[in-house]
Amino acid sequence: MKRIEKKELKVNMNITSIKTLGQLKKSGYKSKSIKDELRDNLIDKIKIKETVFTGVHGYEDTVIPELERAILSRHNINLLGLRGQAKTRLARLMLNLLDEYIPIVEGSEINDDPLSPISRYAVELIDKKEDKTPISWLHRNNRFAEKLATPDVTVADIIGDVDPIKAANLKLSYADDRVIHYGMIPRANRCIFVINELPDLQARIQVALFNILQEGDIQIRGFKLRLSLDMQFVFTANPEDYTNRGSIVTPLKDRIGSQILTHYPETIKIAKQITSQEAKLDQRQSESIFVPELAKDILEQIVFEARNSEFIDAKSGVSARLSITAFENLLSTAERRLIYSGDTKTSIRMSDFIGIIPAITGKIELVYEGEQEGAYNVALTLLGNAIKTLYPTFFPKIKKIEKQGAEAPYDNIISWFFNNNSDFDILDDVPESDYASILKKVKPLREFVLEHQPDVTKSEILFWKEFVLWSLVEFKKLSKYRYAEGTQFKDPYGNFISGLK
Repeated sequence: MKRIEKKELKVNMNITSIKTLGQLKKSGYKSKSIKDELRDNLIDKIKIKETVFTGVHGYEDTVIPELERAILSRHNINLLGLRGQAKTRLARLMLNLLDEYIPIVEGSEINDDPLSPISRYAVELIDKKEDKTPISWLHRNNRFAEKLATPDVTVADIIGDVDPIKAANLKLSYADDRVIHYGMIPRANRCIFVINELPDLQARIQVALFNILQEGDIQIRGFKLRLSLDMQFVFTANPEDYTNRGSIVTPLKDRIGSQILTHYPETIKIAKQITSQEAKLDQRQSESIFVPELAKDILEQIVFEARNSEFIDAKSGVSARLSITAFENLLSTAERRLIYSGDTKTSIRMSDFIGIIPAITGKIELVYEGEQEGAYNVALTLLGNAIKTLYPTFFPKIKKIEKQGAEAPYDNIISWFFNNNSDFDILDDVPESDYASILKKVKPLREFVLEHQPDVTKSEILFWKEFVLWSLVEFKKLSKYRYAEGTQFKDPYGNFISGLK
């Protein structure tokens, strides 16, 4: 692999030293269309088993094979999926399949190929200077253009328009095609061009793309230019857009070779990989805050619960950015406690999950029932549902009603709260030593956790203890009261019986 890279580097260094058209011809260089570039380089990478779409997890057996087939077929591509499904990232990673450098006619606005020029400027320059025509080299990193489709986009923006200032400066008639100012698409000739949220583009603008995709000519203010633009188009769209904000006009869909459906992570394991990769953490956070694996599972499960929640609009989707920003909030909550307490190290606690609520409420679209509940309460419900979903995978199922006389696994813990009917509070900003002492009071907790999860490490045991308490609350075996400074746990019937006495 290293030998191939060194050889490629040497070749490119030799290529970029070529400065004229004559030298380019003598070198034996042969032009390729961008779609052939992508296809040939993909074939080479598949043969040596090199991963092209690095950093995209969960698509190995679904989206990526379809994307590779589309590239091999030389298709323009539409990536269709809900928000936060790495559509734009996939398009940007296609840059890795381009040649490192391509030659262009120096000074060309539309990246003219010296061996096959299409603009008037390049054709006239080559006719005049012939083999002495100067050329320059365009790196693949500069061969990506992107436009977010918004209702205010015009044909002039993406195709071009007549420039009266240019006409005046050059003293040209409006009948001269040199007065044309090229838009984004012609300027992205021989590049990957991405239009995000395609249905948001007005229908008349979509119509302007027909000939570019099929015939390769453009029309600007009465000028009909036959420009054989060499481009790889990648469009992205959200299924919701087809009905709510706009649609992709049928003739345009017909001209897009492959439509590929993206999706959200299918397992917590994949979701954790994405979150770990994308979360932007300060080095001090990574060094001073321990995150139990169970805490990561709960965080991702919250997002899974959101995607199936009756309170949240499923058509809108729940972006992967929710878990990323929630993870960042989770660590910041622990970091804030660390700063206030003066400790040097801390671990994530269950109570820290209250700190992720702003990340949740800002990224979910509520249906009517959700609006009635309120965004804050919906976020708490998602946390509770995540706990209830995960808990039975680690501990015995909590039954609503136990058989009379039968000993239940949770009797000792619940009895402790019943017999010690004093307030049991866990304050949010309490130092580590005090936090450990508080949980140590509930002696049956440690025995219970280690009995069913003997592999739990010393650094994780406190989180698991608190997890059991929160779970008992969700299954109505304990009650929990949340106030500004922290959380209070009680036996749900203790106060009632005390009142009777």
